[in-house]
Amino acid sequence: MARLKPPTLGEQLNSLGDFIASQRRSAELTLRQLAEQTGISNPYLSQIERGLRKPSAEVLQQLSKALRVSAETLYVRAGILDPEDHPATSVEMAVLADPALTERQRRVLIDVYSSFVKENEVDLTPADEPTGPADPAGPTGPEDPAGPRPAQPPL
Repeated sequence: MARLKPPTLGEQLNSLGDFIASQRRSAELTLRQLAEQTGISNPYLSQIERGLRKPSAEVLQQLSKALRVSAETLYVRAGILDPEDHPATSVEMAVLADPALTERQRRVLIDVYSSFVKENEVDLTPADEPTGPADPAGPTGPEDPAGPRPAQPPL
């Protein structure tokens, strides 16, 4: 079975630039508008989108906020992070790449997905599992030493 070779730096930059350009267009932003929102110069953004420049982590962070994309997604695409160490990004990338979704729908889906992931990290013990030793009195509690009580008449 043939192994796929890892992308070259140029391929990574083109992929990153294409992704950023695609996200910018999906957000219905011009290059100038994105430059204003991020504080990154218009010519530099253009060079990033065309794959001519490799942006720093700080620049990617600014772009992630403006484009409403996780920074990890951009870091993986830029080759800064290993995609195998950040499997959640594959879900985010699939949602972001789906042309059938609007920008708002993408944001909502990613927000819901992220909240589930965070909830699962916090809630390590399911509610139906016992958290301590079993109660020796059983599930109904200890018996009343005075014996059973008479039934109450209905109201």
